[in-house]
Amino acid sequence: MSLRFNYRAVNEQAFRTMMTLEQYGGGRIKDKVLYELVKIRVSQINGCAFCLDMHAKDLMKLGDYADHILLLSAWHEVPLFTEKEKALLELAETVTLISQAGVPAALYDKVMEHISQEEFVDWIMVINTINNWNRIAISTGMYPGCFN
Repeated sequence: MSLRFNYRAVNEQAFRTMMTLEQYGGGRIKDKVLYELVKIRVSQINGCAFCLDMHAKDLMKLGDYADHILLLSAWHEVPLFTEKEKALLELAETVTLISQAGVPAALYDKVMEHISQEEFVDWIMVINTINNWNRIAISTGMYPGCFN
């Protein structure tokens, strides 16, 4: 695998715009573990090695979350995740694959048991932002360590 080009150097304004979105979400979401879990799950779905590597490492800096990372793709099957985490992971999956079924009312209701409407918008912004990062990374050929 080879990096096609460094989009950060080629288009600094685009990078700064993405960083503004990232800082918004990072500043609004208080549960940093769930924040990283959502980013990892979306990156798994999209197949973004660069973001998987980055966010798994970011999660590990918060504590020993190896089991969470290893079992994240099967979160439906294990009791490791809280009901709030499950609801937000399902929302992340559904929004990432939004063309398949939209966001069903039952999922919206499940998520709203755990967060406010304002937080819902924040989470949608986080999910959209990591989807954007994944698409940039995959399109430009980014891989773990490509900027080292």
